Amino acid sequence: MIEQTGWAQDSLLEQAFCDAEAPIRQRRSGKLQNQNRIAQVALDLPLEVCESGSPEEILASGRVLARALAAHVAQEDRLFFARSFCGSVIATFWSSVEGNRAPHIPLRGQFTNHRSFEMQEPAASLAVSMGKAAARMDVIAASYCIGAAYTALLPEQMRSRWGVYYTPPTLVHRLLDAATIAGVDWRSCRVLDPACGGGAFLAPVAARIVAENHHLSAGELFDALSRRLRGLEIDPFAAWASQVFLDAVVLDVCREAGRRLPVVVEVCNSLLQPAAEGEFDLVIGNPPYGRVTLKPEVRKRYARSLYGHANLYGLFTDLAAQLARRGGVIAYVTPTSFLAGEYFKSLRALLAEDAPPVNIDFVVARKGVFEDVLQETLLATYKRAKRIASASVHFIVPAMGDSLVVEPAGTFSLPCRSSDPWLIPRSADEEPLVAALRSFKHRLRDYGYEVSTGPLVWNRHKRQLRRTASARTLPLIWAESVTSNGEFVFRAGKKNHEPYFEIHAGDDWLKSDRPCILLQRTTAKEQNRRLIAAELPKRFLSENGAVVIENHLNMIRPINGTPQIQARILTAFLNSEIVDRAFRCISGSVAVSAYELEALPLPPPERLLTLRDSLRSTGDRKAFEARCAALFQA
Repeated sequence: MIEQTGWAQDSLLEQAFCDAEAPIRQRRSGKLQNQNRIAQVALDLPLEVCESGSPEEILASGRVLARALAAHVAQEDRLFFARSFCGSVIATFWSSVEGNRAPHIPLRGQFTNHRSFEMQEPAASLAVSMGKAAARMDVIAASYCIGAAYTALLPEQMRSRWGVYYTPPTLVHRLLDAATIAGVDWRSCRVLDPACGGGAFLAPVAARIVAENHHLSAGELFDALSRRLRGLEIDPFAAWASQVFLDAVVLDVCREAGRRLPVVVEVCNSLLQPAAEGEFDLVIGNPPYGRVTLKPEVRKRYARSLYGHANLYGLFTDLAAQLARRGGVIAYVTPTSFLAGEYFKSLRALLAEDAPPVNIDFVVARKGVFEDVLQETLLATYKRAKRIASASVHFIVPAMGDSLVVEPAGTFSLPCRSSDPWLIPRSADEEPLVAALRSFKHRLRDYGYEVSTGPLVWNRHKRQLRRTASARTLPLIWAESVTSNGEFVFRAGKKNHEPYFEIHAGDDWLKSDRPCILLQRTTAKEQNRRLIAAELPKRFLSENGAVVIENHLNMIRPINGTPQIQARILTAFLNSEIVDRAFRCISGSVAVSAYELEALPLPPPERLLTLRDSLRSTGDRKAFEARCAALFQA
């Protein structure tokens, strides 16, 4: 029997993680009610589905059933139910994989969970079925399926705030391949995952090291794995799971070497750890994301990459740049919002100067890739080196089974001003468009316009919304008033929308009495157009004196006097297909921000004057689109 290795526990950190969202209270009566609710709901669940079928089908249906059971657990106990249930799944998995072969390697001791959740039927049987099914799968695929079950069972508020979403194996392998192309040598590299979750990356990294070092003896390979792998994780349960799956991947090596892998996953808050600068050849992972409020000392540490609100994944990107050695590689799965958002301009500058990108893969599908995630994501590979001439771009589409369709989309270069949005082609056909955009020096300001967001956040002023007009009300303009064909229609038909707003003392800042172009502020890449604009009619404005504009609309207004380009021409131009394509090359989120609109490269204003005659002489939309497209030819 190989000696059991202990587990380092940080009880204060566990307490902080558990209490991140709400006070956790353990009540015996509450436990009993939980178990009664679970037993009651289980009467109507088809648990027999977990006794047959492929391992993937069993785990998928088991996750659904476990989630249904968890829905009947009190919120303050959900975390402990998730840990106890998935702990039982992992214990069964390990028992089946390890098989009591000599030398026997027992399941690694879990962190002490003082707030245990006693597993009873039917949850206990369901966990055993899932664990047995997982043992019939490849270890890396099994770890993802169990990790997906764990995240699905977490309290929703906690999961959202901490950005806990694990990475599918297909994307992991794609990112490992990209890291290899960027220069990672698996025969010698030191690797860190600073937010390792349930081991989505550490276990595949270990498998890659084993495969690339077959010339080493078992003892030498064991020593290499022990020295060169490290993970950090704030959730003690996820850290334990990560270590267990890592153990499973290297089980044969450990048996042959006669030793057990030491604990390489540390339970800690990575962002607060002293930086071991330049220590790692590869920093890899899927860091958490979401806005976070920082203490002054933490903001000071990451000040170089911060502008305004802090986002967790931005902080982890800065941390990776601190930890990777010169010439080392950073390989991350992140949202796309840093590509253009104003809050990320300092981070873009840091990356451009210290760790420029060498490859970016856009994940085309949002649904069905990351469990419950709708945000657009990408795989990015950076290298800590001087500026790189250009980076490659691909689109990756999950296909049937465990494969990916990879479509090249060309290359892109970083902007001259490092903090500017990154212009990246979104298809192979758009390289000429990006080249033209890169040559353009003009912006909306050169046309005589500025952009701001509608000032009214309606849910802060619910009591002032009115169904009918009065002497004290003004028309309330919602995003739905801007139609898809570029027309303005005063309406408020959606839920919670009312057509009028009652002005109170001190509300003058909410009034808009200047002509403007209205442009929808929240759109999605799946829409036919991201830019949807309409003029606010001067007649409507003069009839009402002023309006109140809600903050899901951008207001494009003349800076002063008469702008170079008439609002009618600019509105039609913004609604054109070519401008929409251009905007997609810088946009990284569902929000059409004022910052992105003002940063969008545009043709010289005098060239837009050629559109005036086209608008006057014909209603042929195709002809107008052709005229607009011609303006973007380099």
